[in-house]
Amino acid sequence: MSDALRAEWTKLRTLASTGWLLVGTVVLTIGASAAVGAATHVSGENGQDPTKLALIGVYLGQSVVVVLAVLTIAEEYGTGMMRVTLAALPRRLVLLGAKVANVVGLTFVAALIALVGCLVVGRFMLPADGLNPDHGYAFVSITHAATLRAATGSVLYLILIALFSVGVATAVRDTGASIGLVLGLLYLPPILAQVVVEPLRQHLLQIAPMSAGLAVQATTNLRAQPIAPWAGLAVLAAWATASILVGGLLLRRRDA
Repeated sequence: MSDALRAEWTKLRTLASTGWLLVGTVVLTIGASAAVGAATHVSGENGQDPTKLALIGVYLGQSVVVVLAVLTIAEEYGTGMMRVTLAALPRRLVLLGAKVANVVGLTFVAALIALVGCLVVGRFMLPADGLNPDHGYAFVSITHAATLRAATGSVLYLILIALFSVGVATAVRDTGASIGLVLGLLYLPPILAQVVVEPLRQHLLQIAPMSAGLAVQATTNLRAQPIAPWAGLAVLAAWATASILVGGLLLRRRDA
């Protein structure tokens, strides 16, 4: 396993796209949160969730994580390099495990930096927008248990998105199709939920990977959420697990 880990790490670190995508994850996540912070103006108590607003950049940043994770395996199929890889490492599940471990490690680092940046943005920008103690809002602070849970859950969310993407790419084997499928499964259900009636809307938000997973960011009005924070992240974990299992099964059964 150690040889597989080193080999896959060498592949990832020598690709120019890896560094740019990691930087892109951090910049886009923090930038989106800053843009929302700059556009937010509150004149009184209207039920806003400062922590969730601070972490909102994850909605966009996850798209770069998807691209990074998909390229890890689908690009090898596109170039034909997978035949060479499997010839050097015929134990296919070990290969998949090595790819997953490297993607998880890189995603964790990028997610941690991005989420810390988002919290800093929220701490210094949102009070000026009216989300301050004068209007009944606490400062965004990692010392608050709910904020710590939301930030930690957001890091786990991005890791699970990476796992989900690797599994889909392993099954689909095409870069463009894999990225399109994952992004469609993430972004389309919440849009569809806006045009259906209850209780279908509620159920859709509870089982869709993005809306369920990002419930972990909520720190206020939890009873109004379609699903509890950790339960929502568990739903996304189920999507990621199923994706990896199906991808691993197909990797073992199909030719390169």
